[in-house]
Amino acid sequence: MRGKVEKTKELLFVVEESPEGGYIASALGPSIVTEADDWESLKQRVSDAVLCHFEDPESRPHIIRLHAVKDELLAL
Repeated sequence: MRGKVEKTKELLFVVEESPEGGYIASALGPSIVTEADDWESLKQRVSDAVLCHFEDPESRPHIIRLHAVKDELLAL
């Protein structure tokens, strides 16, 4: 449809541990990045950041997925 923005069904965030402690969440696609000291705070901050980024309720994603990534090196 012309003039109508297609609603994103799911928005994926990659979550990594911060070197300073806590977590950093970065969205794949839209330029949304946020951080928090603990997992529960991070979920709230991600929700708040998505609401701020997608001001129009019609353009907001239905689902926010947090994908935790742990980068670890093993010496052999």
